[in-house]
Amino acid sequence: MSAAAVPVLDARVGLTVGALAVDATLRADPGEVLALVGPNGAGKTTVLRAIAGLAGLAHGHVRLDGAVVADPAAGVHAPPQARRVGVVFQDRRLFPALDARDNVAFGLQARGRSRADARAEAERWLSRFGLGARADARPHELSGGEAQAVALARALAVEPRLLLLDEPFSALDVQRRSEARAALLAQLADFDGAVVLVTHDPLDALVLAERIVILEGGRVTQEGATVEVVARPRSRYAADLVGVNLLVGARIDAHRAAVEGTGAVLTVAEPLPADDVVLTCRAQAVALFAERPVGSPRNVWAATVGAVEGDRDRVRVRLDGPVPVTAEVTPAAVAELGLRPGAPVWAAIKAAELAATPR
Repeated sequence: MSAAAVPVLDARVGLTVGALAVDATLRADPGEVLALVGPNGAGKTTVLRAIAGLAGLAHGHVRLDGAVVADPAAGVHAPPQARRVGVVFQDRRLFPALDARDNVAFGLQARGRSRADARAEAERWLSRFGLGARADARPHELSGGEAQAVALARALAVEPRLLLLDEPFSALDVQRRSEARAALLAQLADFDGAVVLVTHDPLDALVLAERIVILEGGRVTQEGATVEVVARPRSRYAADLVGVNLLVGARIDAHRAAVEGTGAVLTVAEPLPADDVVLTCRAQAVALFAERPVGSPRNVWAATVGAVEGDRDRVRVRLDGPVPVTAEVTPAAVAELGLRPGAPVWAAIKAAELAATPR
């Protein structure tokens, strides 16, 4: 994109919902997928609703392709149907009394298309998603993946410039989520608008998004290219999201740092760049043992399993003790080591696996 190109979305969303004050700035360029992530209650859905015109701003603005569609200071608030925005909500919000065809056609008719024309266009979109044979099915007759595809077809059928996706895969199991990601990527291949994807799943962000914006407590705490956020998370939430452990430390000497709040000392391979540093390592780099390991690891300590969660492929094990980190292991390792809450375990991190950046 050239420097002079106008972003599809240029927004500063300022409003208060209950006790949460939101003040967040977002920009998305043509052809870009932007992931908006953050803990529960951070204000992610509120931001999407304001951009879509479903919630009014207290201050700030929303511009789509340079045109102002919301600006309370100027008295501007374009209704949702006047904005070229498509939305897929977490609960999909399909109309239960309408079949798949009429669900997709609804937005087209709301924008002035005749019923016959809208239904014909809806059938074309359903066919693109492989659902041509399911056009007559009502929402309760669709599988979770089919319902998600109908909701996405409805959002894209109105030819939006901006597509807002609010946890679109949350109701799907692991296999269906993978299939849905692939289907979405295929549908977006020729989409020249922008996408804002709200998700809790780091895989959604890593697979689909070029950039990540992290929202915590209604404020943007980090944004940047996906690879940059993964490499240098700035908060504990961001680190957890991308499977990285983050610890704050103070330099003791060139290669040793005391972990803040614990008294533990960790050794790094490269000289520490500052007196106060942030230490990071991948969850996969934390090795677990039933007995104290011997050999090369420079950082070894006794810990207690705090929590265990995961799926059939990988399991995340949160450790309590002198170095509060999370390890990622296989289900086989969980069984072999007896990893359950309260169980004792030895942990180790090689010095070369710890990266240090100035705090």
